[in-house]
Amino acid sequence: MEIVIDTSALLAVIAMEPERDELIRLTRGAILVAPSSVHWEIGNALSAMFKRKAIELNDALKVVDGYAGIPIRLIDPSLRQAVQLCRDLNIYAYYAYVIACAINQRAPILSLDNVLKERARSLKLGVLEVRIA
Repeated sequence: MEIVIDTSALLAVIAMEPERDELIRLTRGAILVAPSSVHWEIGNALSAMFKRKAIELNDALKVVDGYAGIPIRLIDPSLRQAVQLCRDLNIYAYYAYVIACAINQRAPILSLDNVLKERARSLKLGVLEVRIA
């Protein structure tokens, strides 16, 4: 089974957030798929943490190494399709890339981002729910 994963879920696993165990359980045995933009989104998230002085370089590099250790099949969704989704769903391109991957791969989305999950559901796409005890 394929699962389209986004940056929020990946960072939660790498950063040992409370959702980590449930995210790992949900993805065990699955093929993880993401838009190729996920590389830049990880970098963008880290740069935002630097700006807030919420992370030091050594810890950021550990995040990068942790991310590099997660097997993810990267996909380049059509820019045309993504732009159409941006307009139709009133979303940023990053969300559109994830949604396009889910549409094209016929796979559910795993995310902690409520806007992304809401828009995916509006298209009747599968969304895996993360429940923590």
